[in-house]
Amino acid sequence: MTKSENISKSFEMAREQYAEIGVNVDQAMDKLDLFPISLHCWQADDVGGFETSDSKLSGGGIQATGNYPGKATNIEEHRMDIEKSMSLLPGKQRLNLHAIYGDFQGKYVDRDQIEIEHFQSWIDWALELGIGMDFNCSMFSHPKAADNMTLSHKDKEIRGFWIEHAKKCRAITAEFGKQLGTPSIHNIWIPDGSKDVPVDRYTHRAILKDSLDDILSLDYPAEYAKDAIECKLFGIGLESMTVGNSEFYLGYAISNQTLICLDSGHFHPTEQVGDKISSTLLFVPEILLHVTRPVRWDSDHVVTLNDDTLLIAQEIVRCKALDRVHMGLDFFDASINRIGAYVVGTRAAQQAMLFALLEPGETLLKYEENGQFFERLALLELLKTKPFGAVWDYYCMKHDVPVSQDFISDIQQYEKDVLSKRA
Repeated sequence: MTKSENISKSFEMAREQYAEIGVNVDQAMDKLDLFPISLHCWQADDVGGFETSDSKLSGGGIQATGNYPGKATNIEEHRMDIEKSMSLLPGKQRLNLHAIYGDFQGKYVDRDQIEIEHFQSWIDWALELGIGMDFNCSMFSHPKAADNMTLSHKDKEIRGFWIEHAKKCRAITAEFGKQLGTPSIHNIWIPDGSKDVPVDRYTHRAILKDSLDDILSLDYPAEYAKDAIECKLFGIGLESMTVGNSEFYLGYAISNQTLICLDSGHFHPTEQVGDKISSTLLFVPEILLHVTRPVRWDSDHVVTLNDDTLLIAQEIVRCKALDRVHMGLDFFDASINRIGAYVVGTRAAQQAMLFALLEPGETLLKYEENGQFFERLALLELLKTKPFGAVWDYYCMKHDVPVSQDFISDIQQYEKDVLSKRA
């Protein structure tokens, strides 16, 4: 019996077992096909970007650790690595691009001067791949962000620079959506905050509100662009106060009906982002998720199929919010093979979504509403031993990507043939 025959046989047995508890496996896979995950471009080069020939992280509460050889050093290598990663992933993906990744052709273009021309080659590339793209203004690693204040800066000139940058980014985002035929999400995250305890939090937050009002004053068609704002608890150099905390951005998102971006590394270690999904969906139209794996703090480790990731997926499905929640990834691990990080992290997020889609939701809800909590618990525990892996393997085979551990050798070969030859 061939490997594909074994996978198909195991899948048929799994399909029957899930059917016994009222789950249609084929419908679950079809729903997963319609839920794209946005890959973060910054994993490929440790958040370096292409502003200058020696672009690298500096400041702004961001840090990639490790020096594994073979990272992308130019736009061609960067795209090659993303394409390789996507070729090993089932389902649909998008690309989440930061403004510092423009195709600047070796010329320095300051951030308040970027235009769609600097990203047209990305659009053309995405059109060839048949994928959508999302966008982020880049409010870090710049002389005007050296003191960790941007949109909330009390200096009007510095604040104006970043407002203009964000406006340019929104215009580029709308062009992404227009040309690619799928709405593009523009996300605003700023590193504004204080290392030590400040005495004037209020003014900085009032300024941030005014800055956001200015940035978002121009409306773009929803079929082209959507706006998200991202909160954060703390970061490197921002240990005592972040201007854009959860309360600020949630209040702003509700008042202005923008998307709220929930990053799973941006909260207290005991908080679960999954628990926030149902609450925020009651008050904002849509949610953007940045899924990562914090280890004690916002250290952005590669996503794994852990309890936190599962809860996020389960809440999306249980809230019937597949069309209102947008999932992007946000980690940058420079200590391991970067393509391997992409593939492991994205597959983990997809596996969490598939696992959640394979829940017998109606039965679980009936037990809960009838006060049958033993039965609910028993069924939830039973799901942990169902042959989920057989369904996942079949899903990968169905999409003609490596099954089970086969992607490991594929990435090893790519490292030997491509990554190891880079300077």
